[in-house]
Amino acid sequence: MLIGVPREIKNHEYRVGLTPGSVRDLVHHGHAVTVETAAGLGANFGDEDYVQAGAEIAPDAAALFAAAEMVVKVKEPQPAEFGLLREGQILFTYLHLAAEPEVARALIDVGAIGIAYETVTGREGSLPLLAPMSEVAGRMAVQVGAHYLEKEAGGRGVLLGGVPGVEAADVLVIGGGVSGTNAVRMAMGMEAKVTVLDRSLDRLRELDMQFGPTLNTIYSTVDAVERYALQSDLVIGAVLVPGAAAPKLLTADTVKRMRRGAVLVDIAIDQGGCFETSRPTTHDDPTYIVDEVVHYCVTNMPAAVARSSTAALNNATLPYVQALAGKGLRQALREDAGLCGGLSVAEGVVTHGAVAAALNLPLTDAAELLG
Repeated sequence: MLIGVPREIKNHEYRVGLTPGSVRDLVHHGHAVTVETAAGLGANFGDEDYVQAGAEIAPDAAALFAAAEMVVKVKEPQPAEFGLLREGQILFTYLHLAAEPEVARALIDVGAIGIAYETVTGREGSLPLLAPMSEVAGRMAVQVGAHYLEKEAGGRGVLLGGVPGVEAADVLVIGGGVSGTNAVRMAMGMEAKVTVLDRSLDRLRELDMQFGPTLNTIYSTVDAVERYALQSDLVIGAVLVPGAAAPKLLTADTVKRMRRGAVLVDIAIDQGGCFETSRPTTHDDPTYIVDEVVHYCVTNMPAAVARSSTAALNNATLPYVQALAGKGLRQALREDAGLCGGLSVAEGVVTHGAVAAALNLPLTDAAELLG
C-alpha cells in the first residue's frame, strides 16, 4: 500500500503521523511511504531522516494526497485539506467528529474512509490510541495549570505545592481515566492537595490503592462537582465519552462563584469541552478569562511536546497502520473488532453510533459495508 504522511497545518501542531522509525518498518514490510516535505520538522525529524528510512518526499500536500491510498495524520483535516481528500481514500487520524461537524460533512461528501484513533478499542474497552495522548495531556494539564496560577499569567499567585508554613494549592481533577490519573500523579508529585471525582466506585478504589490516603477520592455528583470546584485553585476536566460530545459538568454559575484567579484546564475540549464556559483555544492564544477565572482550552495540547508525543503515539498506532496496509481495509476491519470501532464514516455514511447521535445523522452498520 502507498501510505502518505502530510505536514500538519492546524495551529501550532508540530506532531507528525509517522516517525522515521515507523516508516522504516513499513518499508521493510513492502509498503511505499511518501512524506510531505518538512512534515517532521516540528518533531525534529528532517526530510533526510525519512529518506534514509526509505520514504519518498512529496513537494506539497496536493501531491501527497493525490498519490496516497492511506493518509496517516495526527489531527483532523483542516478546511484547506478538504478538497484534497478522495473517494475511497483511508484517513487514519484523530477525528473527533462529534465536535467537528464540518469535518464530518467533508468526509461524507467526498466518500472517504475515516478511521478515528480516539474510538479504536482494545481489550476490556480500553482506548489504546487515545491513551498515549491522554497521558501526555494529563501530565501537561498540571504543568500549564501551575504556570497560569502565577500572578503574571492571570492566576491567583499560588504555588502549586506551597512551601513550609504555607498551604499547598487545592487541585480538583474531574474524571479518573487515563488523563485524569496522570494529572493526579503530577499534581501529587508537586505536593498539591488533590481531589479526584469519578462515577465509577471501582475506579475510585483503584486510585485509592494506587495513590494512598493523601488522594481524596470522591464519587462524582452535581453537588460534589460544585462543592469541590468552589474550593479549588486549579480544576482539570478529564472526562470522556468515546466518540461523543463531552458532558458539561461545570456550570457557568459555578464558574462565576469560583475563587478569583482560579484556573480551569479542559482536556476534553477536543470533544467540545466539559465546562459550560469552555471554548477552543490555540497555542497562539491559549487562555481567556470568564468571571475572573482563567480558562486554558487548547485543542491539541500534546503538540507542545511534539517529539515525545509523536513517539508515544507511533508506539500505539504502528501495529494498526501495518494491519490496514498489509491486510487491506476490509480484511483488517473484519479481523479486528476494536479497529472496526474506529470506523467513523465510510462511503458517504456514518458508521459510528456516538458520532451519528451527536450530529443527528443516520447510522449505517459497519458490517453492511464490510460484507
